[in-house]
Amino acid sequence: MERKRLPRMTLVNPSTRARHTRSHVLARAASAVALLAYGAIAAAAGTVAAPPPSLTHYRCYICHSDREPVVGPAFADVAASYRGRQGAVAKIAGDIRKGIKGGGPWHMPPHPEVSPDEARAMAGYIMSLEPHKASAQEVKRP
Repeated sequence: MERKRLPRMTLVNPSTRARHTRSHVLARAASAVALLAYGAIAAAAGTVAAPPPSLTHYRCYICHSDREPVVGPAFADVAASYRGRQGAVAKIAGDIRKGIKGGGPWHMPPHPEVSPDEARAMAGYIMSLEPHKASAQEVKRP
């Protein structure tokens, strides 16, 4: 009896029309799980994890920084505003992908190219940051 070979599984990203093999998708999923696990371990230990590479890859640091406001708020300030809330990581991850329209002249555009796993890893890192404490030297006076 001859064994039939199944066709190679290929996934197509509709936005970029990029073709991904099953092994590529599994490797990407494994790296996302590793990032999430690393962030969870660091948060449990009370230490700040290294920023996930996706923050640099998607150029988040153009508008944000870890401690100082740039165009957007500092990640530490975002963490402080969500501290103690249930589902904070899920909310921030949703905001990363859907964007935020605020009352001011600036808003955060949606980033649908960020996968849900990458957005959760980014949000986990943001929530691992401690609030920024200004010292006397950092206070800006008019």
